[in-house]
Amino acid sequence: MQEETLYQVALTLVPDLGVVRARQLVAHLGSASAIFKAKKKEIAAVDGIGETCAHSVKAWKAFAEAERELIFAEKNGIQVLFLTDPAYPQRLLHCYDPPTLLYHKGNADLNRSRIISIIGTRNHTEYGRQVTEQLVKGLQTQQVTVVSGLAFGIDAIAHRAALQNQLPTIGVLAHGLDTLYPTQHRTLAKEMLVNGALLTEFRSGTEPDKHNFPKRNRIAAGLADVTVVIETPVKGGSMITAELACNYHRDLFAVPGRIGDPKSSGCLQLIRQNKAMIYTGPEELLDTMGWMEKKKPAIKKQRELFLEFSSEEKKIVDLLLDHESVHLDLLYLQSGLSSSTVAAVLLKLELQNVVISLPGKRYRLT
Repeated sequence: MQEETLYQVALTLVPDLGVVRARQLVAHLGSASAIFKAKKKEIAAVDGIGETCAHSVKAWKAFAEAERELIFAEKNGIQVLFLTDPAYPQRLLHCYDPPTLLYHKGNADLNRSRIISIIGTRNHTEYGRQVTEQLVKGLQTQQVTVVSGLAFGIDAIAHRAALQNQLPTIGVLAHGLDTLYPTQHRTLAKEMLVNGALLTEFRSGTEPDKHNFPKRNRIAAGLADVTVVIETPVKGGSMITAELACNYHRDLFAVPGRIGDPKSSGCLQLIRQNKAMIYTGPEELLDTMGWMEKKKPAIKKQRELFLEFSSEEKKIVDLLLDHESVHLDLLYLQSGLSSSTVAAVLLKLELQNVVISLPGKRYRLT
C-alpha cells in the first residue's frame, strides 16, 4: 500500500473540504501528502481555503478509514485515480469541479479520443429505444466509447447496445463499488467490465442516495466530448446532466420528439432554448464532431505553397491539422493567444477557405 495513495483517499474523507477546495490545495501544495504535512497556517493561506477548512484538514486523523478503503480496492481489483494521475480522465480537469479521486473497475481507457454520453428517461418509449440502438450502432465504425449511468431505461439500452456493437462502455455510478444499483443490472455490469468499466467517486459503503445522483451526472457530462439526450421530461434527471454539459462547454444534442409528449418535453425545451443541437441521426453527429473517417486530403502542401501564414495563423492551423475538429475553447487554451486574436485569425482563415466553422463552436480545416 503506497503512502501517497493513502493520503489521496484520506483527502476525500475530510469533512467540508469539497472537490473545489481540494483541487486548489493540490494545485498549490503539489500532493495529498504535502497537504496533510503542511502547517495549518500554510493551508489557510491558500486562496479560497481559510482557517475553518485548514482546521478540518489538520484535525482529521482517521487514516484507518482510508486504509480500509484501500484494502477493499486492492482486494476487488479497483484502480484508485487521483487528480494528478495520468490515467485520470483529463476531460474532467477542464471542469471547475472535478472529483478529487475516482474508483475505476474494469479496463476502459478513460482518456480515449472519442467519448459520448447517452442519457435519457427511465420510462422510455419504443421510439426512444430504437433511436438509442440506432445511434450506438452508427458509432461502431468510429470506435466511440459510450458513457451512461447504468440506470433503468435509456442508460441500460445504451450500455447493452454498446456491448452488442463491440464498443467500450462506462457506467458512472452514484454509490460505492461494493454494491450495485439497480440490482437487476448486476449481469449487465459484469459484462461491461470485459470491455468497459464502472466508475464512481464514492467510496465503499456509500448508498445510492438521492443527492448523489447530480454528482454522478456531472461526471457523465464532463467525461464525454458530447452528450445526447434521447428522451426526458422537463424535470427529469437527464436535464441536470444536459445543463452540466452546457456549463462545461461540451457539445449537446437532443432528440426531437412529438409535441405534447411529456417524455420529449425536456428535449424540445433544450432545442428551443438553443442549448442543444437537433439530433437527426448518427452520421450527422459524427460529421459535426469531426469523427467521420475521411481520407486526409493532400492540401497541407498546397497551403504551404500558396499561402503564407503569420505566426498566429500557423499556430491555429497546426492545432487543426492534428485533430479532426477542435472546440473554440481548446484553441484558446492550446494556442496561448487571446480570445480576440483567435477570433480574428479564425475569421481570416475562413475567408481564405482554409477553415470551416462547425456547429457547437468547433472548427476544422477545409
